[in-house]
Amino acid sequence: MTKYQVLVVDDEEEICDAIEIYLKNESMTVFKASNGQEALDVLEHEDIQLILMDIMMPKMDGITATFQIRQKKNIPIIMLSAKSEDTDKILGLNIGADDYVTKPFNPLELIARVKSQLRRFTNLGSAQITEDEIQVRGLTLNKSTKNVAIDGNEVRLTATEYKILELLMENKGRVFSIEEIYERVWREPYMNAENTVAVHVRRIREKIEINPKEPKYLKVVWGIGYKIEK
Repeated sequence: MTKYQVLVVDDEEEICDAIEIYLKNESMTVFKASNGQEALDVLEHEDIQLILMDIMMPKMDGITATFQIRQKKNIPIIMLSAKSEDTDKILGLNIGADDYVTKPFNPLELIARVKSQLRRFTNLGSAQITEDEIQVRGLTLNKSTKNVAIDGNEVRLTATEYKILELLMENKGRVFSIEEIYERVWREPYMNAENTVAVHVRRIREKIEINPKEPKYLKVVWGIGYKIEK
C-alpha cells in the first residue's frame, strides 16, 4: 500500500495536531507548516502528494501560497476555510485549489475528501489505455501521458481539471449535469457543489479557449449542464 505524504498548513496548532491524528490513522505521513512560506519551504525538500491549506494565516496566506505552488506543481490542494470566507474560498478554487472543507469540519468528511483527491491524482498515471488520444478539432487530450494541448501548445491542468475535461471529451456532444460531473469526478455524493464544479469549468475554459466568454469547445447548456462541442 502506498504511504502518502500530506502537508497540513494552518497557523492554529490544535487544528494541525488534530488533522495529523486523523491522517496518521490512515497510515499517512504528515508534515506541518504554520504559514504559506513554511509550506513552500517544505515542498522544496519533501515529496508531498497532497496539501491541506488554511486561507487566513500570517506572513503568507493560503491564497498566495496556492498561487505560487500552482506555478510549479499540480498536486491536489484542499482549502480549509471558515464559513465567513466564502469569497476567499471561490478565489482559492479560481487560482488552482481542487476542493475545500469548511471549519469546523467533520473528520470523516475530511478524510473522504483527502482520499478522493489522492486516488484521482495517483490514478492519472496508473491505467493502461488502448486509445491514447482524444481530439476535438484543435483540442487534444492524451490519456497515456495525461497531456492536454490546444493547437499544439501544451496546457497545464490540475488533476481535477484534467478529469473533468477527460470525462467531457470522452463523451463529446453529450450534456452532463453538474451533479453528474461532480459524482463522476469527485466520486462522492453530490451536495450543494454547484460553485465547485462551475469554478473548475471556468478555469478549464480560461486555459483552452481563446475567448472564454465565447467558448468553442466547453459549452454550457443553460439549465442542464456542460458538454464538449463536437
